[in-house]
Amino acid sequence: MANGHINYIEFKAKDLDAIKVFYKAAFNWSFTDYGPDYIAFSESGVDGGFEKSTAEITNGVLVVLFHEDLPKIKDQIIQANGKITKDIFSFPGGQRFHFIDPSGNELAVWTHD
Repeated sequence: MANGHINYIEFKAKDLDAIKVFYKAAFNWSFTDYGPDYIAFSESGVDGGFEKSTAEITNGVLVVLFHEDLPKIKDQIIQANGKITKDIFSFPGGQRFHFIDPSGNELAVWTHD
């Protein structure tokens, strides 16, 4: 993985079972369950996942970049006038944070454990 490259795409979904059925039938994607609120997909050209959400989905895609040094890239984003919307947090396999670019697009940056 290279720093700053798009590494993962995350979508929101209201019904994870229905999403799995749809993308398996339509595109033959494969899935891995990570508890009741998250599934990862593969065999799609880029890895990604679906997060269960009960909220109205207005922008259902989260582009996730990779960087080996989260504090460093977080500072660079702030210096470049980005805004941190979710500070660094841990999840199974790594850590990440979310930011908004100057146009209002939300993205995330992650690193592995």
